[in-house]
Amino acid sequence: MKIEEASVEGFLSPQENGGYYRYTAPFIICISSLPGEAEGEEKEKKKPQFTQVFMCIPVSPGRSRLITSYPRSAGVWLDKIIPPWYHHIGVNAVLDSDIYLLHVEERNLAAAGAENWHKAVYVPTSSDGMVIAFRNWFRKHCQNQVGWATPTVDQLPATPTKDKLMERYCSHVAQCTSCSAALKAMKALEEVLQVTAVAVVVFLSVAKGTTVVHKTAAASLAVLCFAASRWLASFIEKNFYFQDYIHAYK
Repeated sequence: MKIEEASVEGFLSPQENGGYYRYTAPFIICISSLPGEAEGEEKEKKKPQFTQVFMCIPVSPGRSRLITSYPRSAGVWLDKIIPPWYHHIGVNAVLDSDIYLLHVEERNLAAAGAENWHKAVYVPTSSDGMVIAFRNWFRKHCQNQVGWATPTVDQLPATPTKDKLMERYCSHVAQCTSCSAALKAMKALEEVLQVTAVAVVVFLSVAKGTTVVHKTAAASLAVLCFAASRWLASFIEKNFYFQDYIHAYK
């Protein structure tokens, strides 16, 4: 990864496939991928473009507000089929690892000191160019610090527990109309499955004259509904509230 156009306004890292990474100061990263042309493809044909935009806005020491956007010129029709909440849970799953690793790295950098950041991390390859370029930009134009309104000596807050560090409900679900609506519908479905399982069991206990086949089918339905409700409860917890992340296993 080569760095071009480095200035106070940010820098650009072009890619071999025609795409690029662009850092726009102070908190925007744009990643654009332009697939190469297939053999025999008409050159005048417009290439599909896929872009990722990350706005990581400092809120307070140790906390940032992350806003993401994924504009593209191909596959837009998928947005009419796949609900936003399904895409959001996928993004949240990816962010879990980033949140955990960044939290650890942030404290390692603080312990090493802003001027000695390179002693706290290992960046030997060209793919680390963006990291190095940002650190150089941060040192040159910001003196290695964010100008908080009320700076303190020990700015980073105490390390929270994992369930608070990577919780999803308050940080996203409660504020997202798509995810909150999906959560409400799934909880309602979970209750319906549980009630159905109980109702079938009650029916079997009081019903008379039912055949063995009918009893077997009803019992299977009760077990299936109960198992589905337990799976749904686990799905809700992991995707809308909290899912643990163990770095050693990833």
